[in-house]
Amino acid sequence: MDERVAALLRKIGIPCATMFAVAFLCAFLCMLWPAHMAYADSGHNKVAPSEQMASAKALTLEGMVPITADQVKEGTYDIKAESSSSFFKIKSAKLTVRDGEMTAAISLDSKSYPLVYMGTGEEAAAAPAEDYIEFDGDSWTFTVPVSALDQEINCAAYSKRRKQWYDRKLMFYAATLPEGALLVDLPEYGDPIEASGTSAAKTASDVALQKTGKENPETGAVPIDLPDGEYSIEVNMTGGSGRASVSSPTWLIVEDGYAYARLLWSSSYYDYMIVDEVRYDNLTDDGSNSTFKIPILAMDEEIPVVADTTAMGDPVEIDYFLTFYSTTVDDKDAIPQEAAVKVLILALIIIAVGGVLNYVLKKRRKQ
Repeated sequence: MDERVAALLRKIGIPCATMFAVAFLCAFLCMLWPAHMAYADSGHNKVAPSEQMASAKALTLEGMVPITADQVKEGTYDIKAESSSSFFKIKSAKLTVRDGEMTAAISLDSKSYPLVYMGTGEEAAAAPAEDYIEFDGDSWTFTVPVSALDQEINCAAYSKRRKQWYDRKLMFYAATLPEGALLVDLPEYGDPIEASGTSAAKTASDVALQKTGKENPETGAVPIDLPDGEYSIEVNMTGGSGRASVSSPTWLIVEDGYAYARLLWSSSYYDYMIVDEVRYDNLTDDGSNSTFKIPILAMDEEIPVVADTTAMGDPVEIDYFLTFYSTTVDDKDAIPQEAAVKVLILALIIIAVGGVLNYVLKKRRKQ
């Protein structure tokens, strides 16, 4: 130690041995202190508000009990997996059981979610980036930990376009494992595939849109080579019970070179639609048929949407599919409602002209 420092320490009454001890303790604590502190990732700290989330689908069947890793033989198996969201479709899943733990490689139809987090959206927004799970390769596959089969697991999905987290739940069905994989008998609770409806009715996420990368980054609308303005386009809708419909041809609205549609429903009970995770409210407020302006996400292929109806009392979200046909684009006069307006205007003009002529003829007769 420098003589001047030692002299100063003696002057203020601190023994050199004590200072050596303090210095050694500080060095020891610095060695123990972690080199990296985990902070929340500020780039992924937004959570989608509840009004932007479609209703969650129930995944648990009555009588289910959780199946843990110690109740499954070690190995890798195909397994049926479901998501609570119509927009987070799991195409396939492989379960791996090893060393008392389970993981699953889940493949998605959609490429809208580059990150997932095993927890809620709020937890994901507060988590450090290293806790996020990224997709693996071109197959859009995520490898996630599985705490138990036959039990809903929280999973947050991060939307690439909306830049916010969406709450999801995952379910891995033990009954769909191959024979001999389970070490326990399952209780009777029916067929999970039949109960989830996947063997019968298509859900809104069974369709994977072919993205070009040229879509509007804010709305997802596809580019279209037309001047801004209003046109007509034919649209086909499937899904639901088949009782509701949308008018076709409908309005094609071109804004800044991107395609949007104004849909007129056959019912006044639809209060909102969800397209690509975004809610669009009914534009009609006078009790007439529901009308929505939505982005066209693709041409000549099915677009999954959700529409909420109050026709049955309680609000019910229903999956539909819209197909817009690019070869049918025409002047907006092809839309029946637009043509009817022109016919009405023409009729009023004829009536007005007829009234004027009648007035002139009567006046001439009097002369």
